[in-house]
Amino acid sequence: MSKKLFKARTLTFAVAAFVASAIAITACKKDSKDEETETETAIELKDYSVNPSLVKAMTGFEGLKITTLISSDDVLPESPNFVFGAQPDGAGIIKNPAGEGFIMINNHEILQSVSRVYLDKNFKPVKGEYIVDSDGGMTRLCSATLATPEEHGFAKATFLTAGESGAESMIHSIDPFAAADKKNNQRTLSALGRWSAENAVPLPKGSYPGKTVILIGEDETDGQLAMYVSNAQGDLIGGKLYAMKRTNNDPVETNMSKGTSYDVEFVELTDPKTSTGAQLQQQTIDKKALMLARVEDIDYRKGSAANGREVYFTATGVSQADKVTPVSGKTMWGRVYKLVLDANNPLIGKLEVAVDGHDNPGKSIVNPDNLCVTENYVYIQEDGDSFYRDNDHDGTIWQFAMAAKTLKPMLQMNHRRSDATFNSKYNSVNSQLTSSWEYGAMYDISSMTGIPDSFIVNLHPHTWQDAKYRNADGGTTRLTNNSEGGQVVIVRGIAR
Repeated sequence: MSKKLFKARTLTFAVAAFVASAIAITACKKDSKDEETETETAIELKDYSVNPSLVKAMTGFEGLKITTLISSDDVLPESPNFVFGAQPDGAGIIKNPAGEGFIMINNHEILQSVSRVYLDKNFKPVKGEYIVDSDGGMTRLCSATLATPEEHGFAKATFLTAGESGAESMIHSIDPFAAADKKNNQRTLSALGRWSAENAVPLPKGSYPGKTVILIGEDETDGQLAMYVSNAQGDLIGGKLYAMKRTNNDPVETNMSKGTSYDVEFVELTDPKTSTGAQLQQQTIDKKALMLARVEDIDYRKGSAANGREVYFTATGVSQADKVTPVSGKTMWGRVYKLVLDANNPLIGKLEVAVDGHDNPGKSIVNPDNLCVTENYVYIQEDGDSFYRDNDHDGTIWQFAMAAKTLKPMLQMNHRRSDATFNSKYNSVNSQLTSSWEYGAMYDISSMTGIPDSFIVNLHPHTWQDAKYRNADGGTTRLTNNSEGGQVVIVRGIAR
């Protein structure tokens, strides 16, 4: 996420196995055929929004089918006053226990809120409401993970959403089925510490049976990859908190390069429940933790328990104020890291650079933000509105093949700047700025739709603005007013 308050970030995360109930989580769900059960009858998917899709397929991916799910101009039949607000970021979908159909949960980052949209059996949105407003959210809510009994061993479904507005922000635990107690700000998890966090991602229960292992990303120039570990499955209270460091005590990010594997360990942070965010940050410095340029999202490989210990995360990158000069010791264009945790001990592992935007500056990944990891691919979503001067493309989702280590542009924001009518509505401000739109969550919904290789993608079209979208959640306290529109699309044909 950009540090500017007018914009935001996303994904997201793992989708739970479709066992007794179908559940999707921000990023990606299980995709090995022996671990997922897809619906016997495919549902009907079509454009449900009055707004056009704001993304397009790139060369080589022309077979993708893109349909709209919901946008800010849509009027839902059972809640005509509901406005789907700005910056849909972390998200998840779960089967509606009260009947047929599904429930979609979305963070709206800049609104500091969480919406709940009810979908019918064909995924058509029919009702919407806010279950957290800005008063309850307190800070920007970015990526999220819908933790479930089936995937993570939790006692019940829990929407873990990360606060990201400075070092004192906290991680919330939201019940996706609870009544809309919008202003409740007592759902934060002190055991997970205070961070300017982007996501809190539990590993699947098979990765470390009987344990809860949650990875946390901190979006700061000296950002961290943190870890919460409990010896009880689904426990969010009684565990310990750690930060990642290299075993040689070198904290400098750019002292690592692609092609080399580095030994890492997680060192314990003391008194996380009572420490301030500033105190936790000082501990990471004192203990020589790796200082990474904005850890924005985390996801793990799907397909097996062993794969769940293979984790990918982004360092979005930072530059000097001139937008062309790196900050010493930090990635500028951004990186995606691969972390393989030890099979018996989550506190040790091997770290390597999987993708580096510096390999082809401005033409490769630019400020990678959200991630969606399947069994065979890593989908890398850009947040390029740092507006680096040498960036040559609008916001893109890249497909990285794990085996071949190839990187291809798959989807791109479709600004249609030459279309005067479209331009006047959707590019109403800063219309010529490259990469002025960004992505939120991307996650797999194949098991719920019965359509293989179908994914949801959240969009933040920052230049689409109208006063009627402002204060959509009804909250009274927020960091900044915002009048952006937002959109969610479904993309079919994405390889897993």
